[in-house]
Amino acid sequence: MYCLRQCVKWFPMLFLAVFLMMIAVGAHGAAESLKVPIREIHKYGNTMLSMKGTDFLNSGFSYGDIVTVEINGVAYDMPVGSNYTDVDQGQMICRAEINPDTKEDNLILSINMGNMAQDIGLAEKEKTEEAPGYVWHYREGITEPVIVTISMKEAGGYLDQYMIHQLVRSEKREDYPDLTDAEYANFREITTTGMGKGVLYRTSSPVDPKINRNKAADQAMAEAGVKTILNLVNNEEKMRGYEGYSESYYSAQNVIALDLDMNFVSEKFGAGFAEGLRFLMAHEGPYLIHCQEGKDRTGFVAAVLECFMGATLDEVINDYMITFFNFYGVQPGTEQYDTIVKSNICRFLAIAFDVPDIHEADLAAEAEEYLGAIGLSPEEIDQLRTKLGTVK
Repeated sequence: MYCLRQCVKWFPMLFLAVFLMMIAVGAHGAAESLKVPIREIHKYGNTMLSMKGTDFLNSGFSYGDIVTVEINGVAYDMPVGSNYTDVDQGQMICRAEINPDTKEDNLILSINMGNMAQDIGLAEKEKTEEAPGYVWHYREGITEPVIVTISMKEAGGYLDQYMIHQLVRSEKREDYPDLTDAEYANFREITTTGMGKGVLYRTSSPVDPKINRNKAADQAMAEAGVKTILNLVNNEEKMRGYEGYSESYYSAQNVIALDLDMNFVSEKFGAGFAEGLRFLMAHEGPYLIHCQEGKDRTGFVAAVLECFMGATLDEVINDYMITFFNFYGVQPGTEQYDTIVKSNICRFLAIAFDVPDIHEADLAAEAEEYLGAIGLSPEEIDQLRTKLGTVK
């Protein structure tokens, strides 16, 4: 079996190869503005252009660039990638989709988990009895052929994020022979400076089976004696609807389902975060925070609490990056590691704390100010400090 351990060994070389490929692709010369007609619109709104993906890349554009795409007089900025999953859900992408095995070679405008043609007001879909079961109609005032203009906005401006999206995770337990069950579930105690021993844990979802880690996570939290859980990702109905929920250790504990989005600086996220912390303070520990993977929402929430309790930035980074080792084998000292640190946790905290350089910030003071800004009173902040600092 070609297991993850073998894949991990090749990640640095693969990463370098992808990077050199990007440089080579960009070496054809500076990208010039292109005018390309729309060829067709697919069932879910993916907008196919009348240009091959290889021709687009050969014209001077590269994976990881940010381009401006003008459609029907409206300009949209989006990255260049190879797959719609190269961006987060709801984001636009200009896809140079090239697959020699299937002979695909297309240039496509898409929205990850969205409907490009419909969402930008380009066309409406009508159901039909004839195959393929639908037909797209351009909106009134839009005449064919519809010409799309693509121009360079920032060469390599999305390269860090593009490279992060290329990481591959397995959902098979046997592909992680060197990890314990708890590590496979991305379960661990938060042990940074100021945090009480046996007080706060983090994990992937102990109830959602999507990434095949729920049972291991549920077992790990049972062994740790977790009593109170902040579920950052689900609403109550979704959480209780997972198969096996009622038989889990998780279901018998104090749980709040916060249903937070991925916009860490939104008012909704801040209000939900504060609600979760009030729930935590009103219940008995040990405490657990999780989302689906225990990576993004959990990573941010854990980092804020670590900063608040007195952790150094190195401690925060080290804890955050354990997830990327557990899932993808990313090792400290590699280019992948440094890219993720810079583009993810350091950037998230700098934005949330409104500081120009997170490395120069007083993390504890900034985190306390952040907690006040999302709605916690001084008394609640003091109570939270006591709760998290109490030794089990």
